[in-house]
Amino acid sequence: MEKIKLTEYSHGAGCGCKISPAILESILKINQGKEKSYPNLLVGNSSKDDAAAYDLGNGTAVLSTTDFFMPIVDDPYTFGRIAATNALSDIYAMGGKPLMAIAILGWPVNVLSPEIAGEVIEGGRSVCEEAGIPLAGGHSIDSPEPIFGLAVTGLVDNSMLKQNNKAEADCEIFLTKPLGIGILTTAQKRKKIEEGHIEPAIEAMTTLNKIGSEISQLKDVVALTDITGFGLLGHLGEVCEGSDISAVIEFEKVPLLPNTKKYLEMDCVPGGTRNNFKSYGHTISEMTEEQKLILCDAQTSGGLLAIVRKEGVEEFLKTTEREGLELKPIGYTCSRNDKLITVR
Repeated sequence: MEKIKLTEYSHGAGCGCKISPAILESILKINQGKEKSYPNLLVGNSSKDDAAAYDLGNGTAVLSTTDFFMPIVDDPYTFGRIAATNALSDIYAMGGKPLMAIAILGWPVNVLSPEIAGEVIEGGRSVCEEAGIPLAGGHSIDSPEPIFGLAVTGLVDNSMLKQNNKAEADCEIFLTKPLGIGILTTAQKRKKIEEGHIEPAIEAMTTLNKIGSEISQLKDVVALTDITGFGLLGHLGEVCEGSDISAVIEFEKVPLLPNTKKYLEMDCVPGGTRNNFKSYGHTISEMTEEQKLILCDAQTSGGLLAIVRKEGVEEFLKTTEREGLELKPIGYTCSRNDKLITVR
């Protein structure tokens, strides 16, 4: 099979392809207030959450989500793995467990062979198997650029359902994966990456956020979301806005992938990162350029952001340590003030 580089066939990469928060807000406003009321719909368009939740009436809710994007790495199999891991993350971010997935495939059939598309799907299937679920079907179209992702169905006990608009003041903030994915993958796309430097990013992007199903059982974990294309500040901002609180991020405590700052100095910044800042920068305190480009960095298949009451931090850390994570708080929440987020 021919050796190809998938990133050469798309204008964007991974979750950096997302429509900017400001433009998305304008799109959604068109239908604002037009939605019918459905009593069993626990989570829908009224909040900017990771998945929809529908009450089944038996103490559980079905979760539904979809996520797809253009290649963020050159290898087809790895691209499939990353896209699938990213899509499954929304279910874990709601505290649920996935049940099954169906594939979404867009493929430039006159440019790239069907065999390469098959590798992408096989990568997605391997992650579904790791999550213990079937890749049960899908839909495909002929498209100008390669696209892959999943629509995922999950299940959650209503008592364990976690939302991004239920955070409280006076809590600690934790992040389960380091930042820097957007910067490192941009370095790869621009052919500036050194040998061995992209592997930590790939490992992070292909690590399932299964920990969400564990920490959702803790009553003092009051809110969860995952960090993807809007960057840490964008997704934390959604938490703060929806919960009517503010937050403080201590920049030096935010974990970074190896060599993130090296490639930042080489201006390997995804376009999505600057679009992120344009969209919500007015809600953030003054930052250095370095802080802005790291904290707004468009992540793909990033970690979970957990808001934990102080009295529950010890139990939270015991749970995450059992899963092999060594976490430290990166900031805290506070009462609402004139800025959604202050960076120190």
